Amino acid sequence: MSTKKPQGTLYIVATPIGNLGDMTARAIETLKKVDKICAEDTRNTRKLLTHFGIQADLQALHDHNEQNKIGLIKSWLDSGENIALVSDAGTPLISDPGYHVVNQLGDAYKIEPIPGASAIIAGLSVAGLPTDRFTFEGFLPAKSVGRNKALEANLTERRTQVYYESSHRIVKTIEAMLEIFGSDRKVVLARELTKMFEQIYRGDLAGLQVWIKVDRMHQKGEFVLMLAGYEQEQSTDEQSVAVESLLKILVDELPVKQAAGLAAKITGKKKNELYKLAMSLKKQSL
Repeated sequence: MSTKKPQGTLYIVATPIGNLGDMTARAIETLKKVDKICAEDTRNTRKLLTHFGIQADLQALHDHNEQNKIGLIKSWLDSGENIALVSDAGTPLISDPGYHVVNQLGDAYKIEPIPGASAIIAGLSVAGLPTDRFTFEGFLPAKSVGRNKALEANLTERRTQVYYESSHRIVKTIEAMLEIFGSDRKVVLARELTKMFEQIYRGDLAGLQVWIKVDRMHQKGEFVLMLAGYEQEQSTDEQSVAVESLLKILVDELPVKQAAGLAAKITGKKKNELYKLAMSLKKQSL
């Protein structure tokens, strides 16, 4: 009869992005029961665990050693140990380490998510931009050529775009967005979400550039940038067809002068031009 231990479980545990009150009871329970915790920065995670009275065997897992740690994590799971994976803040793998581990072990081991805080979702929930469809772009390339190329690829993206940015690149990123997307593109910037100095800017890119430069404190911390999707302008031909269709409906119900005046208010077109077109449509209908 085999006495081999069953495989352990890998838990992907979300931690607060700033406010420790956002730590879930399930996350605390999980971190208390696992055999080892793989952390992006063991010093940061040690502070979190100490706050919640959790003692654990901490193991470093970050961008530079993740590939080399996969075999070791596999051996721990094979021996029946339960492992938790955490990042410095928020949900692991979302612009944080862990992808390679989950990608290579996901087919052979039980991997269980322990949901919690996420800067993307927190930002979108207060942005007031469409959230039925959105893209998450993570951090843009550090160099200007790569950054501009990535932004240009999203020039006509119709979905709300979400970006992460750091304090030392936020000014240059906003400048690049202003140049590529134009001054009147709607944008929401969430700074230091859930923390003491949380701020949210809503407006356009031109206004955001002024806001970010007027006070150096606005440039500090961690940022979620949310950009409104591209709204395609109607071509001149499309506009003409739309105006004519509107006038056809109005002249059937109203005197020509009144129809032209109402159409001018709706479309912003000149009243005298619309009057001439309305007269022509009226004659065609007789």
